[in-house]
Amino acid sequence: MTPLMTCRIHVCVVATIACAVLAASAQAEIVHLTSGRTLSVKAHRVDGDRIVLTLRGGGDVNIDSALVERIVPDEVPYPEPEPVAATSGTLEVSETSRAEPPYSELISSMSEAHGVDPNLVRALIQVESGFSPRARSPKGAKGLMQLMPSTAREYKVRDPYDPKANIAAGVQHLKSLIDRWGVELALAAYNAGEGAVKKFNGVPPYRETRNYVSRILDLAGIR
Repeated sequence: MTPLMTCRIHVCVVATIACAVLAASAQAEIVHLTSGRTLSVKAHRVDGDRIVLTLRGGGDVNIDSALVERIVPDEVPYPEPEPVAATSGTLEVSETSRAEPPYSELISSMSEAHGVDPNLVRALIQVESGFSPRARSPKGAKGLMQLMPSTAREYKVRDPYDPKANIAAGVQHLKSLIDRWGVELALAAYNAGEGAVKKFNGVPPYRETRNYVSRILDLAGIR
């Protein structure tokens, strides 16, 4: 075999490996929200005045397009999970399980344990973090329920990015606010702080807070 033929074979092998690596990886997208938060998602599509975000862990999240500043490609490729071959028969997936939101079982168990409507918690998580456990705001709020450092300390949360710990503390905090203020003002306090609710003796006249409260109540089907 001549040196030229050896070189050509080497190039072909390298090209084949590169194609295989690219096929096994998928480019994600970074969603920049108007709140200053960012979400890393698999893909997105526009549905009227809504944007449907496809999460890398599975499932979709619908958000108001007004809440999205821009969406840009993520330079970091993420490996796609390998398909599982069925050993026998046909795997059937029900419509209910296909539409199940992320962390649904965890949200339900924590909510029921503390007497909070799980639909309210799901809606709050959707608006706060888009179900991204690694979400972080410019003000330092972290995780699914965007715990502030003071709240994480109050409920002894060591890792606010841990979904179970984050939801457990977030639900307890929300429950304490509901017990003091009722659902609507509790949401306002969760967003703007109890000081703002006390100052205005109701939902603060901040556009962000009013939209936040209205959006969560609508998603939860409370009104």
